[in-house]
Amino acid sequence: MIAAPRSGSGKTILTLGLMRALRNRGLRVGGAKCGPDYIDPAFHAAATGERSFNLDSWAMDEALLCALAAEAGSGCDLVLCEGSMGLYDGVPAAPGSTGASADVAARLGWPVVLVLDVSGQAQTAAAIVMGCAGYDPRVAIAGVVLNRVASPRHERLVKGAVEARGIPVLGSLPRAEDMMLAERHLGLVQAAEIADLDKRLETAAAFVAGHVDLAHILAVAGAGRFSTSAAAGPALPPPAQRIAVARDEAFSFLYPHILAGWHDAGAEVVFFSPLADAPPPPECDLCWLPGGYPELHAGRLAAAARFMEGLRGFARAKPVHGECGGYMVLGRSLTDKEGTEHAMAGLLGPSFSFAKRKLHLGYREARLAADHPLGVAGTGLRGHEFHYATTMDGDADPPFALFRDAYSETPEPAGSRRGLVTGSFFHAIAAQAGPCARRA
Repeated sequence: MIAAPRSGSGKTILTLGLMRALRNRGLRVGGAKCGPDYIDPAFHAAATGERSFNLDSWAMDEALLCALAAEAGSGCDLVLCEGSMGLYDGVPAAPGSTGASADVAARLGWPVVLVLDVSGQAQTAAAIVMGCAGYDPRVAIAGVVLNRVASPRHERLVKGAVEARGIPVLGSLPRAEDMMLAERHLGLVQAAEIADLDKRLETAAAFVAGHVDLAHILAVAGAGRFSTSAAAGPALPPPAQRIAVARDEAFSFLYPHILAGWHDAGAEVVFFSPLADAPPPPECDLCWLPGGYPELHAGRLAAAARFMEGLRGFARAKPVHGECGGYMVLGRSLTDKEGTEHAMAGLLGPSFSFAKRKLHLGYREARLAADHPLGVAGTGLRGHEFHYATTMDGDADPPFALFRDAYSETPEPAGSRRGLVTGSFFHAIAAQAGPCARRA
């Protein structure tokens, strides 16, 4: 586990650099990402050539989490799992089920390498390390990589203080702002959009290999264990036998473990590109519009007449479901950040706007409000919401589901349902065994 005391410490660059550097040495490196994140696993896959899966202690039960960890390590020499936020950051829940990276490390028996941004401090860094090491006895801090080190003297001060407390320093990365990856409002620019990504990964590998003890990293990994859990079934049961899935720069947010689960359950996934003005293939049984960045391509989508007409025709006979960005495309209109309104499919009542953005973020429990391809009414799902769009209700639709976040007890109706078409801002991570029940 590559973790840190807080976001912005350098986890991603260290993880990607280690992945590519170890791959360049002939090792097969599996990848994983803690928590709800669509973007990092794609970077992991580019760095390693292997699939990377999300591992989430809040949304997934233990059987599923262990099965996905086993799948991430299948055929590999080691797995590098990138943590999320700070090591212990989670939500109120039963111990081990808070969504924190520490829960995953503890449950799987994976040692933690702590990335520490030491800019603006010296010996105090050791106090932070010791706080992380002593906070939870389930978690083993096996070593530290210092980041944004200003000078050899700075390194000596920090390293000496940390190692005097019995925790090895595995490397020291100097300040290197050119290592940063471009970002936009939902995180990093996606891997597929970076033309020189492979060159950037090689640069990161050389940077990390030049400043981190790779042999010691491998020794730390050797102290962990692979999960050998049997398959737990798909995280989200296939909603149909043949599923048309939109996939391009506007629709890219679909978890690798969801697709893998559908495939393993025998479903057929057929990709199509709305940005290329392709309609959902008519031979499919259901159309799934994932989240992504339709707001960046609203004009092209509005002008994609073949896609829009094909989508409307499909919806007259077969189910269509949209998650977040897909939900917005199913609505009446989408207003971009410049204030320009673009007509969308009009299959659901709401309109959406980015002219006045507001962040909506966090875990969500869902209970289906009516029978749906994802399950009968009352079926429980766990996932998250992450968007900046404002909803402007048009014709009122019945809700897709009843939702509550990790901090509330009272569910609220949200999303839309009209005929065979449904959508909401909810991104599903896993289905629950029955109607949602609070774990805490």
